[in-house]
Amino acid sequence: MQRLKDLIQSAGTVLAFTGAGVSTLSGIRDFRGRNGFYNSQWEGIEVEDILSIDLFDRDPATFYRWAREFVYCLDRYQPSAVHLVLSELERKGYLKGIYTQNIDMLHQKAGSGAVWELHGSPSRHYCRTCNRVYSYNDVAPTVLSGKLPFCSICGTVVKPSIVLYGETLDTQLVDQAYRDMAKADVLLVLGSSLTVQPAASLPMAAYYHGGKIVIINAQPTSMDRYAKLRYDDLQTVFDALLPWAIDLEPKV
Repeated sequence: MQRLKDLIQSAGTVLAFTGAGVSTLSGIRDFRGRNGFYNSQWEGIEVEDILSIDLFDRDPATFYRWAREFVYCLDRYQPSAVHLVLSELERKGYLKGIYTQNIDMLHQKAGSGAVWELHGSPSRHYCRTCNRVYSYNDVAPTVLSGKLPFCSICGTVVKPSIVLYGETLDTQLVDQAYRDMAKADVLLVLGSSLTVQPAASLPMAAYYHGGKIVIINAQPTSMDRYAKLRYDDLQTVFDALLPWAIDLEPKV
């Protein structure tokens, strides 16, 4: 563990890249694990189909009925030790920011400010006709009451800013992530199996430009052979790091 602490403290620029394994520490069900959403059905429909733009366009009511149970309840979950450590490291000047594949908003809840959500977030909703923007709190009460959220201006069904199957990631954000990771001295890859493209290939930008990769994930990843440090248990590592991060002096 001391090697990881030393690496973080001595690096000029540290970035974090987080995946579903971070969310599961807070009790949130993952998407691709053995018991994940993508290996399940809901009301007789494959969840992978529910999370597609085709279904949203065709049957938004089904999407929102599913989302009522699994998205618009995310505010009940609390940050884990991973979220808290990253927030402390950012606050004290050791972490430049976080690129996350997660949509649970827990990094922000923990106090992190520099968070870029590669797969979007329900914190923002928008009308696809007139582009009016709505917040999570604008939409959640309507969805939780069993109703569809309609735009107050034009009446179109409002969509959460979550990247669904059939949609592309924000290319400007992906380009920004490549640039930032190419400049990172240390990249912390946390709780990601690195299988979902194009986000999964982003950490290679750090490696190709001389950055040190730290991977902490329960399962093997395609980048393990490039890692400077490799750990399996996120919970154990970050439970140990939390008191250290709290006591850490701000970076000068």
